[in-house]
Amino acid sequence: MNLPVYAISQESSVSIPLFEATVQAGEPSYVSEFFESSIDLNEELVRNPKTTFCVRVNGQSMVGAGIDSGDLLIVDKEKEPENNQIILAVINGDYTVKRLLLKDQHVYLKPENPDFEPLKITPFMDFRIWGVVTGVIKKVG
Repeated sequence: MNLPVYAISQESSVSIPLFEATVQAGEPSYVSEFFESSIDLNEELVRNPKTTFCVRVNGQSMVGAGIDSGDLLIVDKEKEPENNQIILAVINGDYTVKRLLLKDQHVYLKPENPDFEPLKITPFMDFRIWGVVTGVIKKVG
């Protein structure tokens, strides 16, 4: 299976206006329409531009982590994976996004959906970690 991969370039910087006030997700509050600065999405979302890429998710195994089918994941290949982080892995040639669990000297890939079972990585599997997921971009509506 080939995943669509989107390269992130420092030259293609996008700067959009930033509304400095926070907005309430609960009770509404009064806000003025004043934009004090702008935000560069590359600076906000990408720590290592040369080793970071985006990939689109297909499937529902990570919905409990806020990752839905169709979302774009920001993946850093240079970041060292740690226990309990969400990673992009390749198992026997198939790509998957799961939570990395290191337990009792074993490696598990844990989905964030009760309809899916964790996968124990065995020495007989061709297992590689492609990178650590550092962000999610989703469309609303």
